[in-house]
Amino acid sequence: MEYTMNKLTKMSGISTRTLRYYDEIGLLKPTRVASSGYRIYGQEEVDTLQQILFYKELGFSLDDVKKLLYAPDFDRGQAFAEHLSALQKKRERLDTLIINITKSISALKGDIVMTDQEKFEGFKAKLIEDNETQYGAEIRKKYGDTVVDESITHIKGLTKEQYDLGERLRLRFEDTLKSAFSTGDPAGELAQNACDLHKQWLCIYNPKYSKDYHMGLGEMYVADERFRKNYDKLAPGCTEFLRDAINIYCKN
Repeated sequence: MEYTMNKLTKMSGISTRTLRYYDEIGLLKPTRVASSGYRIYGQEEVDTLQQILFYKELGFSLDDVKKLLYAPDFDRGQAFAEHLSALQKKRERLDTLIINITKSISALKGDIVMTDQEKFEGFKAKLIEDNETQYGAEIRKKYGDTVVDESITHIKGLTKEQYDLGERLRLRFEDTLKSAFSTGDPAGELAQNACDLHKQWLCIYNPKYSKDYHMGLGEMYVADERFRKNYDKLAPGCTEFLRDAINIYCKN
C-alpha cells in the first residue's frame, strides 16, 4: 500500500515538516515523487519510519539512527527484539516510580507508614530513568548492555547513605572543577583533585572503574553536546579542560 505525505503524517503522528527533513538528510526518502509533486511512501518506507520512531523513543540521535538503519548487516527482526528488551526495562523503571509515588500519596494521607528506604527507592528509580533517557543509547553503544545493566543493578542496591555521598561528591567535584578551570592548568593540583573527586563519584555508581573507562567518559563528554552543556554551564570550555585533566590523571 502507498501513502501520500499527508496520509503518512496522519497515520504516524509526525509532521510533514519532519518528513521533509528526514528526506533532506537522507534518513527516509519517499518511494517516488508523483507527477503532481506529491511524495509517495511505500511499505518499506512505512516500516523504516516505524524503526526510526522506535530508536528516537530510546534516545538515539538521528545520525546514529541513520547509521544503524543503513548498515549492511541491519536486521529488522533483531532490531525489534532489542527495542522490546529496552522498552520492557523502561517499563520496569516506570512501574517502580508509579508504585513509589502511589505509596507516597497514601503516606501523606496517613493511610500507610512509608519507611525511609521505601522513599529512597523512588529516587533511585528516577535516577536510572533519567540517565537511561538522556544517555542510555550512547553509553550502551560505547560500553555494551552488560556493563550498563550491571551498573543499573548496582544502583538499585545503593543505600541512602551511599546515594547521599554520591550527591556530596558530585557537588564538591563541580565546585573544584570550576575553581581549577580558572587556573587554566589541567595538570595543576586543583584540576587533579577534581579528577580524583570525579573518580570517587563514578565509583559510587560503577564499582568496575578503570582508567580506560574514565578517559572514555572524558572523550564522550566532549563529543556529546548534552554532556558538553552539562559541564560548560560551569564555564565555557570547561568540558575540554575536564577531558584533558582526566587524561593526565589517568596516565600518571
